[in-house]
Amino acid sequence: MNKNELIDAIASKVDSLTKAQITEVVDQAFASIGATLREGNEARFTGFGSFKVSRREASTGRNPRTGEAIKIEASNRVKFTPGKELKEAVNG
Repeated sequence: MNKNELIDAIASKVDSLTKAQITEVVDQAFASIGATLREGNEARFTGFGSFKVSRREASTGRNPRTGEAIKIEASNRVKFTPGKELKEAVNG
């Protein structure tokens, strides 16, 4: 599912909002989650799951073509942990 498919799925269930309004809500939801993560906080949605930022320290890797050692920069990454209800929905 992509963003447009999500908007269509919501629009098929909610008659009181236009697709433009639903698009705005989805955009604002994604922006709010991103802002929360940028601040270093966790975004937790009961029944769905939680997003959090984890730090990946700098390390040394190898170029698979040449075998040459390369430096991998430290970075932040987003981790998602599914909630109980989502796990159950996926596993039937």
